[in-house]
Amino acid sequence: METTSVTSKGQVTIPLNIRQRLGIRKGSKVSFTLSGNHVELRVSKTPETVATHGFGMLKSKRKAVPVDFDVASMLNQPNSP
Repeated sequence: METTSVTSKGQVTIPLNIRQRLGIRKGSKVSFTLSGNHVELRVSKTPETVATHGFGMLKSKRKAVPVDFDVASMLNQPNSP
């Protein structure tokens, strides 16, 4: 059995090994049930996807570069005065 402290806001940290065994992660929903003189915690819902990379997470205000854009063509342009 692991022991943790309760914050002034009534929050507790679920120990890492318990979170891992139950699949609890950011966005998970849990429910509490009072059973006699103890509380039972059950995982109600776990987020379906976990980001394994950051691709596509950031949005740019710049216009997208065309797929057929050739970077080498910019190197062959003469300098303008």
